[in-house]
Amino acid sequence: QSPTQGGSSDHSSSSTLGSADFQKLKALTDGPPKELKIRLIKVESGDRETFIASEVEEKRIPLHEISIKNTAAEIIRSCKAARVKGKFKESYLLPAFSVKPTSHMEHPIPREKLNPPTPSIYLESKRDAFSPVLLQFCTDPKNPITVIRGLAGSLRLNLGLFSTKSLVEANSEHAVEVRTQVQQPADENWDPTGTGQIWPCESSRSHTTIAKYAQYQASSFQESLQVGLYSFGKIIKFGTNIDLSDPKRWKPQLQELQKLPAFMRVSSSGNMLSHVGHTILGMNTVQLYMKVPGSRTPGHQENNNFCSVNINIGPGDCEWFAVHDNYWKAISDFCEKHGVDYLTGSWWPVLEDLYRSNIPVYRFIQRPGDLVWINAGTVHWVQAVGWCNNIAWNVGPLNAYQYQLALERFEWNEVKNVKSIVPMIHVSWNVARTVKITDPDTYKMIKHCLLQSMKHIQVLRDQLVAAGKKISYQSRVKDEPAYYCNECDVEVFDLLFVTSENGSKKTYVVRCEDCARQRSPNLSNVVVLEQYRMEDLMNTYDSFSLVRTHIHI
Repeated sequence: QSPTQGGSSDHSSSSTLGSADFQKLKALTDGPPKELKIRLIKVESGDRETFIASEVEEKRIPLHEISIKNTAAEIIRSCKAARVKGKFKESYLLPAFSVKPTSHMEHPIPREKLNPPTPSIYLESKRDAFSPVLLQFCTDPKNPITVIRGLAGSLRLNLGLFSTKSLVEANSEHAVEVRTQVQQPADENWDPTGTGQIWPCESSRSHTTIAKYAQYQASSFQESLQVGLYSFGKIIKFGTNIDLSDPKRWKPQLQELQKLPAFMRVSSSGNMLSHVGHTILGMNTVQLYMKVPGSRTPGHQENNNFCSVNINIGPGDCEWFAVHDNYWKAISDFCEKHGVDYLTGSWWPVLEDLYRSNIPVYRFIQRPGDLVWINAGTVHWVQAVGWCNNIAWNVGPLNAYQYQLALERFEWNEVKNVKSIVPMIHVSWNVARTVKITDPDTYKMIKHCLLQSMKHIQVLRDQLVAAGKKISYQSRVKDEPAYYCNECDVEVFDLLFVTSENGSKKTYVVRCEDCARQRSPNLSNVVVLEQYRMEDLMNTYDSFSLVRTHIHI
């Protein structure tokens, strides 16, 4: 090997190399080495055999023709050949793979159909809770929300472990976020002057402890015995987002929830959130809510449109309102019209507005022991009727509808500059590495996402290398979180643009390529780290295949 081809040669010495040498040198940094396949063809002439070497040209597929039928090597070759200039931006979703139910939103719906009955399931026995039919029903795209009546009784769940008394005994000094709100009827939301119905529903935030909120909850109950249940317009406090993630601190409580069917559990192999590899508070951990009558959880879809599970501990009831994902954009438009941000603001729909727009609303009461399953993308808002506690968390069943809605919201969040709490690209690669997918629709969607991810990485890699930018490999460590851009909050996968910024102690800041270039157009003082070797991603991609299931009849 001549010294000019040595791996240790520095780019700075390239001025002294001949251009042919420099090309060889550059080729070495171009990822997996290119090979020229040679086929030896035997030629017999007379009594002796000779061989002639024949080059076999790899067939190049134009980048726009690449699909999930191609191998990783073909994808990488096409990326290299395409020599993409400028920003390469393509969706991770393929419209042809969509599994959304077709909605007939254009036809007017008669008034009585605008309040459809909520699917309510009564379990005859414990065995029914573990039937695959229940999972199918809850995750059916046609059912935005399902109440499982008395699930706690069927499964002999000891909900007393989550009562205010038990919580105080377990962790009286634990932090509680408090929302100060105005008590009003569940289907009304008055402006401050009390003259009309509005969408924005503001509440101020403060902090207290479980013991102090428990005291407030109890005294509010005592007071009502004297003055009556409701005095609308009164100021109330709602104890929200109480974090029950610590397994040492909440051992009996978390253990009790293991009695639930696998698809509802906080953690299970079929749950995408169990493949994040780190904690996302309130999503793959349990959160608790402590309420007095009138406590409101304003309108929202769950983070990244994931499903969620909510159990009312009691003793009082909660009233729920829910709308199918099909109508989220219409509700988002209402928010915009009323000057409140759909994704990050606080709003309470005016029911009459929804009915006038032909939007059906599910409305029901959740009693103590009832479990509510909120399907992917369902818009919902909740008000406490009595004094009660609730526990809730998210789940991401690995089905095509859930995966599609999660990726759609991932891309919409990017448009809206809102952080996707679930790092969908990171999760998709983890799922491909560890989960056997048996549903063809889900498989195609995940495979396409990996394909797009590989294209993004390879095109960006080639552009950086062509510009002479060094890429340093630094493998991931156990429990290392996914990364987000420090400026725009987009998920940054595999290629991290890192600067060290001197504060009191040296901190390393990760950015996406765009934000890194905004600060430093030619990326000087920016280190580019690569967290996965392209060969590893290629192997994951190629070995991710649909698992055929054999049904024995």
